[in-house]
Amino acid sequence: MADGSGDRLVASLHRRAGAEKKPLAILIHGLTGCEDSSYVRATARHLLGRGLGVLRLNLRGAGPSRPLCRGHYHAGRTEDLRDALLALQELREDLLAVGLLLVGYSLGANMLLKFLAEHAAIFPVLAAAAVSAPIDLKAAQERIMTPRNAVYHHYLLARMKDEAMAAPTVVGEEERRAIRGLRTVYEFDEHRVAPHGGFAGADDYYGCCSARQFLAEIAVPTLVIHALDDPWIPAEPYLSYDWSTAKAVTPLLPAGGGHVGFHGGDGCTPWHNSRIADFFASRSTSGLA
Repeated sequence: MADGSGDRLVASLHRRAGAEKKPLAILIHGLTGCEDSSYVRATARHLLGRGLGVLRLNLRGAGPSRPLCRGHYHAGRTEDLRDALLALQELREDLLAVGLLLVGYSLGANMLLKFLAEHAAIFPVLAAAAVSAPIDLKAAQERIMTPRNAVYHHYLLARMKDEAMAAPTVVGEEERRAIRGLRTVYEFDEHRVAPHGGFAGADDYYGCCSARQFLAEIAVPTLVIHALDDPWIPAEPYLSYDWSTAKAVTPLLPAGGGHVGFHGGDGCTPWHNSRIADFFASRSTSGLA
């Protein structure tokens, strides 16, 4: 699927017999993820088992999209999702004929919530679900940089740097040295994400793109799942939000579950996938198996 920049986003489509009579679910990965992230694959398996068609989307510069893109996704780049759906509508209108169901995870969930407020009205979106979204990006950045998260912070930053320097992006040796020298996620956002995304700096990026400010504008039935013990995304932005102002949004805030964890009682199906499928079934006239 192409956009006006010449970049192309790659997606994997799965449809079993009979799925053409049901909505198509589109899954959107998180930071440094892709279509093959374990949580994406787990949801795809579950929704396929419930009779839906599933499309696993790789954001700009991620996974199989990487060789076809010069740019990169970020938490607020909702125009990429909009353009991908427009391209899908043009290429395979039949896939949207019964409607769309959208699922986002972590950073991709923040992007999805912002997209729902900005662009969902032009598509046949029946329902959506966001899992472990950093709806306050500044708060998430501060949490990730706490001493208790030092190992994850180092791991995440290393993967972000690898993405930034991966071909076909043209990165000179001086720029590579600068990227390698970035010491924190905040510095990466300040010196890479913000200037490339048209923001004045990291704090401007966080302020413009945090989904919390868009929740009240969402008109699509949306399930928001977040564990209060998430080690990387703080609960306070969820607990302090007045959910009565976001009339289309249903918050589900269990005490435990970690970050995109939510292991099911049967030891196999992640709990959040069951909740998402049930939520979608209740909002879709075509139903799920």
